[in-house]
Amino acid sequence: MKFSQKLLLWTTIIIAITLGFSGYYFVNYVFETSLTREVGQALDENSILRFAFETAALNVPVKYDLLQDSSIEQIASNLEVRGQGTGRLIRISDEEKNILYASDGFETDGELLASVGEDKYSYRVIQLGGQYYIQTGSGVNALGRVLYLETLRDVSQVFEERRMGFTVYRRLMMLMLVLGIVIMYFISSRLTKPIRLLMRATKEMAAGDYSYRAKKVSNDELGQLTQDFNHMSEALEKTIGQLEDEVQAREDFVGAFAHELKTPLTSIIGYADMLRSRKLDEEKSLLSANYIYTEGKRLEAMSLRLLDIIVTKKEGAKLQKMPVAPLFEYLRSMFLPNQSMEFAFSYEDAYVLADYSLIQTVLVNLLDNACKASEQGSRIEVAGCLGPEGYRFTVRDYGIGIPEEEVSKITQAFYMVDKSRSRSRNGAGLGLSLCTEILALHGSSLEIDSKTGEGTIVGFFLPEAGKEEQHEEVYS
Repeated sequence: MKFSQKLLLWTTIIIAITLGFSGYYFVNYVFETSLTREVGQALDENSILRFAFETAALNVPVKYDLLQDSSIEQIASNLEVRGQGTGRLIRISDEEKNILYASDGFETDGELLASVGEDKYSYRVIQLGGQYYIQTGSGVNALGRVLYLETLRDVSQVFEERRMGFTVYRRLMMLMLVLGIVIMYFISSRLTKPIRLLMRATKEMAAGDYSYRAKKVSNDELGQLTQDFNHMSEALEKTIGQLEDEVQAREDFVGAFAHELKTPLTSIIGYADMLRSRKLDEEKSLLSANYIYTEGKRLEAMSLRLLDIIVTKKEGAKLQKMPVAPLFEYLRSMFLPNQSMEFAFSYEDAYVLADYSLIQTVLVNLLDNACKASEQGSRIEVAGCLGPEGYRFTVRDYGIGIPEEEVSKITQAFYMVDKSRSRSRNGAGLGLSLCTEILALHGSSLEIDSKTGEGTIVGFFLPEAGKEEQHEEVYS
């Protein structure tokens, strides 16, 4: 059963029970009030008749010491005549509670009479022939005799009103129940609309449509739930998109890795087979061996770069406060022997929070890429300066540059702008990918500005830096 149906069902049950009990209580309250009023009037009427009987008995001519039965009957008959049209019936009994006079239709038993005393009133509600009466009884002192006066007052109208009240209330309750069901149907539909929209959203997402969002139709808790669900959907869609991108990146990585292995292995196998299967002169033998050595070194460099990336991801970085001067001194000593390039080092002494060996690897890779992208004799500038964001390292070359559409892709593993040029210089497209991973551990990233034919500027920031002094050196 749906939630809206449960809500409608239980609301209907509660309304029916509430209306039933309240109606029963109301109608019975009115009935009891009316019946109590009638009882009071019947007792008052009995008192009036008793007083009238005693007064009439005093007016009877005294011929005997005691009031005669005939006089009693005469007085009772006169009282009945006076009460004609009121629906009142009377009955007079003697000291032994034997009936002396009774109105026509007064045919009740003597149960009430047995409980009536000389100074005691009593009453009861009885049913005779489909009619309801209030029977009252009291003692009467008349000329030395103790008599018993009983009356019957017709109260059938009160019971009829109760019956009509229940009938009318049942009809009214059914009408109110039907109207309540109709109203609650629309209310329950309105209240459960956000739930239905959420159910539809979950089905759409389960079917693969992660961009589907549930419509917010209220500002209550269900509206907040819808908003939270949409936020969750956005986060889920983003996560799934990232996972899909990662899966695609892994597939591209595997494809590129296989392709990069294929080329040098093909050359190595071909030249090795040529050396193995035929006798070559010394020049061709040296040429073949050189090809095998060159491609082997490229495979070695590629494997080392891949190992660096894997180790960097697993082990993380051990950051500590360190000066930047040793980094620039190391770069100078490493690249100074390269007489085919002109290197310019300009830096401001400071300290940074970093892993020395990892940042050293980043700078070496950036300089290595700059050398591969430049012609012999070109100038390569390495600079460091302290700014409000931290310490900025930059490497600038005046080489071939990178096309604008290629800039966003060059940090991907195995991606090379000019594959033939990179392979000729033992490039495997892994240097910038390794730099990206290392800088991510430092909370930084590469900033690349390049124009085709004019050169490239690659830089990055390291946060939490302190100022010292400035140095500038040029080496060629």
